[in-house]
Amino acid sequence: MKSENVVQKKSYSFAIEIVKLNQVLVKKKEYVLSKQLLRSGTSIGANIEEALGGQSRKDFLQK
Repeated sequence: MKSENVVQKKSYSFAIEIVKLNQVLVKKKEYVLSKQLLRSGTSIGANIEEALGGQSRKDFLQK
């Protein structure tokens, strides 16, 4: 059984909130700001997934 990863869970929740904020900003026609916020806010989760997929501790630290 896999243990629960708190960082992974929190980054997912954060990404959901970022997507919601992005939708609000798009409605207000803040396109440049919303694009940057969406890219940076959701990349956190991608980086965590990449690090957790490491084969060894050395690989984990590198990513």
